[in-house]
Amino acid sequence: MTKVTRLDYCQFLLSSQTNYTLTYFAEHSEEFSHDAINRYLNGEKLTSQMLWEQVREQVVPSEQGYLAFDDTVVDKNSSFRIELVRRQWSGNAGSVIKGIGIVTCVYINPELNQFWPIDYRIYSPDDDGKSKLNHVSEMLTNAITKKNLPIRTVLMDSWYAERKLMMQIERFGLFYYCPLKSNRLVDESDGQNPYQRIDTLDWQNTPVHQVKIVHIKSFPKGHRVRLFRLALSSERTEYVVTNDISQDDGQVTQKVCALRWKIEQLHRELKQLTGLEDCQCRKARIQRNHFACALLVWVRLRAVAQCTKQTLYQVKQGLLARYMLQELRSPSVRMCFA
Repeated sequence: MTKVTRLDYCQFLLSSQTNYTLTYFAEHSEEFSHDAINRYLNGEKLTSQMLWEQVREQVVPSEQGYLAFDDTVVDKNSSFRIELVRRQWSGNAGSVIKGIGIVTCVYINPELNQFWPIDYRIYSPDDDGKSKLNHVSEMLTNAITKKNLPIRTVLMDSWYAERKLMMQIERFGLFYYCPLKSNRLVDESDGQNPYQRIDTLDWQNTPVHQVKIVHIKSFPKGHRVRLFRLALSSERTEYVVTNDISQDDGQVTQKVCALRWKIEQLHRELKQLTGLEDCQCRKARIQRNHFACALLVWVRLRAVAQCTKQTLYQVKQGLLARYMLQELRSPSVRMCFA
C-alpha cells in the first residue's frame, strides 16, 4: 500500500467540498486505505514552523506592518471523546462550547490591504500549562527575533489587554491598539482622584475626537496611554487604548482597529473552505496535524486567488465547474417526470 504524505492529505482538504473525514478520503482514493491515512496523521508531527516556511515567500513586508493576534474555537460540541477538547468561550457561538482553541498570528500590510497567517498555537493548558497570553507572548517574540518582519503596531482583542503583554510590546519598541472592557479601572487625574470604570468617565468635556490620557490600574507609576471612546453605532461604543501618545485622531484609530478583523476573515475562511472543524478523529496528534494541513491549504488557496484575481471562495467553488459542465452535458442521473 502506498504511503500517505502531507501533500496527499492537503490535496484532499483542498479538493473536497463538504466532507473532510478520513472515511470519505479513503472511499474516494484509489491508493490509500482508511488505516493508512490514520497511521500517517497519527505518526507525523507537523508544526507551526511549516506554515511560516510555506507563506514566507508570499509575505510582502511593510515598514508600517501590523501584527494581529486572536483566537478561535474549533467546534467539537458533538464529542468530549476527542482529545484537546475543553469547555471554552466561543465568540462566534456567543456561549461556552466544547471545542479546541487555536491562537493565531497574522501579519498585515496596510498599504496593500493584505494579510498572511505566520504563526499559530493550540490552546491546551492541560498539556503544556500555557495560557493564551503565554502563546501570544511567544509568537510576538518569535515574529520579531526570528522572522525578522518589519512591524510597527500590534493589534489584539480586549482579552489580551493585560499589563505584562502590553509592556512586552512596548519593550520591543512597538505600538499597540486594543479595546478595553468598559469596567477596566483607569485614572485621568494624575493620582488626584480614585480609579474609576472607563464607562463612568466624563466624556462631555473632551475634544471632538473623544480621547483622554489615562493611567491604567496596576501599570507602572507615571505610565500614560491614550484612551479613545469610539461610537461605532447608536448601540455600540468601544473604548480603545494605545501607547501611541502622538495619536489624537479617533477616525484614524477606528481605521487601525478595523484591520484587526482580517484575522476574523482568516478564521471564517479556514472553517468554511478547508474543513478545519470537520476532523472526527479522537487523537490529539491527528487533530494537530489536521489543523496544520488546513492552514497550509488556506495558504495555497490564497496564492491561487491572488494569481487569478479571485476570492478564495471562487477558487474553491470553481473546482466544481468541470463536474457541472460534464453533468449538464451528459447527466449521470437523468431527470424525468412520471
